[in-house]
Amino acid sequence: MQLTSKANPRFRALREEVRPSGPKRRTTLLLGTKLIEAWASSGPGRERLRPIRWLRLEGARPHPLEKALALDCWELGEALMRELGEAGSPPPHALVAELGPEPQGPLAHRTVGAWGVQDPGNLGAILRAAAAFGFQEALLGPGCADPFSPRALRGSMGAAFLIPVRRCAELPLDGARWYALDGAPGALPLAQADLSAPLRLLVGNEGHGWAQLEVPEAVQRLAIPVQGVESLNAAVAAGIACYEAARRGGW
Repeated sequence: MQLTSKANPRFRALREEVRPSGPKRRTTLLLGTKLIEAWASSGPGRERLRPIRWLRLEGARPHPLEKALALDCWELGEALMRELGEAGSPPPHALVAELGPEPQGPLAHRTVGAWGVQDPGNLGAILRAAAAFGFQEALLGPGCADPFSPRALRGSMGAAFLIPVRRCAELPLDGARWYALDGAPGALPLAQADLSAPLRLLVGNEGHGWAQLEVPEAVQRLAIPVQGVESLNAAVAAGIACYEAARRGGW
């Protein structure tokens, strides 16, 4: 099927389909062949997305995955693909995917959490670091960027595919070790923390951290000592803590 006009009812319906964000999102776009290939080769997070339609730029060659997935293909004109991609140059391929249900039941043994992380790039970097260092799940609190928005997926190269992601309004405290990364006075130095599983590592907002939130007593504040700077970027801090947990775990 070929679509060339923005007024086409099918294109308008597609645009509206991928527009909702956050918990209201039911469908997303994987923009570009690299991102589609990253999804195809990813781990447990891949199961969260169910491909439902292939989009190909007018004049572009078919991609091998297009045939392998056996999806209905829409061929879009350059202006339409550029609008969907929200970029200067339109991607040659895009994949429309439906979001499946979030994980249920107990949290994984090693879980990273983000609370109020608003920048999609920061959130993507946190998810990638967690997956790289053996964390099995991500927990997103209120105020977090939408990890499944087309722009966030493209910017983080599919970090949300790497580990299962679930949202929550409150911390689902359990019998695990809960830590909130925080450089404020009185926080436990990272070197002294017990990072054995079950473990929950939480990262706060990029600007104010945990200053505007009441952290439950069951969550211990955890500091990464620094010199010459006031604090670390949220994603950098998460990466250091996740690596340290993995290193001590003997991986």
